[in-house]
Order: sequence, then C-alpha cells, then structure tokens
Amino acid sequence: MKKGTLYLIPSFLGECPAAGVFPSVNKEIVSRIRYFIVEEIRTARRFLKKISPEIDIDTLTFALYNEHSNSSDVSSFLDPLQNGEDAGIISEAGTPCVADPGSWVVRMAHETGIRVVPLVGPSSILLALMASGFNGQNFVFHGYLPIEKAPRTKKLHEIEQDLYKKDQTQIFMEAPYRNLQLLQAITETCQESTLLCLATSVTTSEEKIMTLPVRKWKKAKPDIHKKPTVFLLYR
Repeated sequence: MKKGTLYLIPSFLGECPAAGVFPSVNKEIVSRIRYFIVEEIRTARRFLKKISPEIDIDTLTFALYNEHSNSSDVSSFLDPLQNGEDAGIISEAGTPCVADPGSWVVRMAHETGIRVVPLVGPSSILLALMASGFNGQNFVFHGYLPIEKAPRTKKLHEIEQDLYKKDQTQIFMEAPYRNLQLLQAITETCQESTLLCLATSVTTSEEKIMTLPVRKWKKAKPDIHKKPTVFLLYR
C-alpha cells in the first residue's frame, strides 16, 4: 500500500487576511486532508475554518502534539499515513518545527519512509531577518533565552561576543508578556553601539520592524508588551 504524505502547514502569525500569507495551493492541499497533528486543537480548528470556510470541521480528526507530549507517542500519530492517508502538522503560530513542536513527528516520518512536504508560509524568524538589514548569510537562532537574570545576562554577553567575532546575526525570542524585561536586559547588558532590531506583530496590521543602536532603544520605549516580537542583534 502506498503511504500518505505528511504536509507541514504554516499558520498565521496574527490577525491578517488569509490571502496575504496563505497561497491558494496550500488551501487546495489542506482542504483535502482529513487528519491533522496539531499543537492546540482550538487554534487549529479556527485556522482551518478561516482559510476554508466550507470545510466541515466535525469530519476531521486531530491528534494533539505539543511540548508536553511524549516522543514515544509519535509512532501512533503516523498510523493513518502508514495506511495511505495524508496528514498535516499545524503549529500554534507560524512555521511547524521551527521554534515549535513537530520535529519528532517529521523525524519519525523520515525513518519510516513517509514523504514530508513543507508548504510555503510565514516564518517570523526569516521575515524579521530579511527586514533587519543584518547578515543573512551567517546567523543563529537561539530560541528563548534564560528567564533568570544572571543566566540571561551571561547568555547575552556570549551572544554579543559571537556577533562581533563571527560577523553573525543573533536571533532570539521571548514570551510576549516578558518582552519588556528582555529589552531592559539587552539595554543594560549590551554595548551601546550594538544594533538591535525589533520585529513586532509581523504580517499583521500592527507590524513594526525597526533597527536602532542599543543606546537609542534606551530612549525609544517601544510598545511591545504582550506583542509577538523577534529580537535580532548585530554589529
């Protein structure tokens, strides 16, 4: 029996018109899938209904896979694909498997001979890098920095050293409600001449992407509280 295909489906980064970030070919593919592996079921249902209002949500099957899931459960998620059914992975926001769960599912799919197809869609990390004016040929994404002050300060020192020594753009994120604390830590820790780009609410009507030296961010006081933001540092 021919195995199904696992599609990696980017979702919205925030409130925006579907046509602006979701290609029509994606809609065609998603509309015929009946089985989804998702980070959060309610969000996934809302996302699917927005891109395809005619879809009958109650006929779909959802498997929940997030940071609390056990990797040993992954194999059972792929049973429908072993039987020839296509499936899609949908994260809470943005691109699956990049700063989001899903990589174990994809890895198991490769190991069991299931075709994996990534679909085009919004990635806040890459969009922020594109708009930052920073080095796009040598960059590193750190995910989330430590929450505690001392480890976070140490990490920021390491990050800043790397951007100067390696000519390397440094990218990281924070839970939106802790954005201001992270910004404060950056302005207190990093050199005043170091460049900081803040990419906030990317792809939405509130999108704001700005690059300034750290010394100017001390006075700028941007409105990023509880707004999804990507932080980028460079020289």
